[in-house]
Amino acid sequence: MTEFGKQLTVTETSIPGLVVFDLPVHGDSRGWFKENWQREKMVAAGLADFGPVQNNISFNDAAGTTRGIHAEPWDKFVSVATGRIFGAWVDLREGPTFGAVYTTELDPSKAIFVPRGVGNSYQTLEADTAYTYLVNDHWSPTAAYSFLNLADETAAIEWPIPLDQVEISEKDKNHPRLADVIPIPPKKTLVLGANGQLGRALRARLGEGAHLEYATRADLDITSPDLHTARRWRDYDTIINASAYTAVDKAETPEGRTDAWSANATAVAALARIATAHGITLVHVSSDYVFDGTKTGAYTETDALAPLGVYGQTKAAGDTAAATTPRHYIIRTSWVIGDGNNFVRTMANLAERGINPKVVDDQTGRLTFTTTIASAIEHLLETHAPYGVYNVTNTGEPTTWADIARTVFHLTGHDPNRITGVTTADYFANATGPISPRPSNSMLDLGKIEGAGFTAPYAAEMLARYLTG
Repeated sequence: MTEFGKQLTVTETSIPGLVVFDLPVHGDSRGWFKENWQREKMVAAGLADFGPVQNNISFNDAAGTTRGIHAEPWDKFVSVATGRIFGAWVDLREGPTFGAVYTTELDPSKAIFVPRGVGNSYQTLEADTAYTYLVNDHWSPTAAYSFLNLADETAAIEWPIPLDQVEISEKDKNHPRLADVIPIPPKKTLVLGANGQLGRALRARLGEGAHLEYATRADLDITSPDLHTARRWRDYDTIINASAYTAVDKAETPEGRTDAWSANATAVAALARIATAHGITLVHVSSDYVFDGTKTGAYTETDALAPLGVYGQTKAAGDTAAATTPRHYIIRTSWVIGDGNNFVRTMANLAERGINPKVVDDQTGRLTFTTTIASAIEHLLETHAPYGVYNVTNTGEPTTWADIARTVFHLTGHDPNRITGVTTADYFANATGPISPRPSNSMLDLGKIEGAGFTAPYAAEMLARYLTG
């Protein structure tokens, strides 16, 4: 008998992501009523807002009707409308839990969330049983499925009604054993800006794999008005936006202004719309230039944005757009150093050539190595940290560009006293083109990212390793 009056509760199972719900069912002599799916309550109870797009009903005439073990490339929320079923779920996803089995009975007071790639099968225990299920994607002839034989010896499912006494389709009888099953691969991660300094660091950190896609602008133009149809976005779980227009001074020109707004703001808004529509996590990399640098002390994630120049304005607009999608990580960083041309390489080259440069000494901040940003992104994604904005730099005392230049000279065996510190105004005094204003204080507070379990290496140690390795 269906139990009335339960509280809405969630029970984790032995299969990651497979979650059983006890549902409140209200009944009397006339029958019963339940909220089969209630987004606000279920999200509050811990279920991801998986974005259902279709509602299906399966009616089964006789007790013992048994549906084969099918793993589909979408999530399902299954609930019984009338009758009872015995359910069997087998993890058919790539990974360490492949082959894990979970079974239970469902009646109208119980429901189950079945994540993508977990095989599901149902055996009716009463005649005239019907169950409903919500799915978050539409059927596609190109979608990847996996199937498992109901009688597989490894899974060893104890069916209440023996399989030789039930109604099973011929197709379901002939599905492969577990040893021959093709696992469902994970959804894809798309890294944009793959040829940039951060893009290369992300490739080195995340590695290669069928589910990892690295795209340059030649592969995917995120400023295209057709971006929303450029991929089958339901196949993606994460987009890491490591692309950006970073020519800070050129952004002050008419041509540069157009390009900067297109890449740093308009394109990010398009990515946010795609992420929202398809339940994708959007990782967006931001900059200290969203602040004016007038604050005393380090900037936190909640400080108001106040960009000084066009580049900073476009990055601030991109942050605002990225924050509109529910699943977002905005990585705010500063003074980025990676594989390629950058300040550190320039100073090392000048030292070797015997040039004594003038370097700005009235801007304060910390270096951030692209390997650190890549590690922080991986950490947030793997630990499923709360969505939001995170400051990410290397650790250590604040410094200036001139101090960093002196350290580079010292580490490369040259006299650091060859560096002359100058103000930003003096440095750009003879510039012939437009110059973007720089924030004088680029210090970012790291308390939030450290509270999420990630501590970056010291900037000084990373600088020494960068120059010697």
